[in-house]
Amino acid sequence: MTEEIAGRGDPLKTLRLLWRKTGPPKRGPKPRVSLDDVVTAAIAIADREGLEAVTTRRVAEAVGIAPMSFYTYVPGKAELLDLMLDAVAAPGDRQPPGWGELGWRARLEIIANALWNFYLQHPWVLQIATHRPTLGPKTLAAYEVALSAVDGVGLDEIEMDMVFGLVASYVHGAVRDAARARMVKDATGMTDDEWWHRIAPFLETIDYSPYPIASRVGPVTGAAYGVGDPDRAFRFGLDRILDGIALLIASKETPPG
Repeated sequence: MTEEIAGRGDPLKTLRLLWRKTGPPKRGPKPRVSLDDVVTAAIAIADREGLEAVTTRRVAEAVGIAPMSFYTYVPGKAELLDLMLDAVAAPGDRQPPGWGELGWRARLEIIANALWNFYLQHPWVLQIATHRPTLGPKTLAAYEVALSAVDGVGLDEIEMDMVFGLVASYVHGAVRDAARARMVKDATGMTDDEWWHRIAPFLETIDYSPYPIASRVGPVTGAAYGVGDPDRAFRFGLDRILDGIALLIASKETPPG
């Protein structure tokens, strides 16, 4: 699975496209499709077939324009990737109903779950390295919602940003296992439980005496199907991270000494 890099295009051209500030339209016939149509078509291809399938030719064909006409909308694939990322930015551009009545922990859980579902819906995003932020309107709106989860709980601005970054980075790492599990199931035709069931008879013939801890804790005997559950592991890790954030917030409430 090849990794792409966000932000490789001309930064000012990309920002103008993200904010739809590309200047007045040129003279001539009105374009048959909009920039939004082009970006939506690219996202649909990536969702169905993966990021490798997103080419300028495929996107042009999807919206019904000539391949060379693509470049009248977007300079190239580098800029297109940033437009795609901004269009699907998670956790969304508005606070869920009842947001203000929830505590910070419940709000962060909603943010984490939204990110988890987002990556599973758009697994191609996991193939894009995003060291520099995509500073588009939807990305900033999503960031605003995420920050509001911990606004007013005693953290300073840098800590608020780092708390969200911690949760987002955790989800980004944890969801890869869930995405791989889906890929493996699709490739092999077997769920994890079916795979363990298939190999269980052979595992029962192995002498585990050299591995007393591994045989006690892990699923090597084939008896504990489902222990390699990405969703369960995600919940466990998220709870531990939120416990740590709770300690940070509590330290702000308790004066030293």
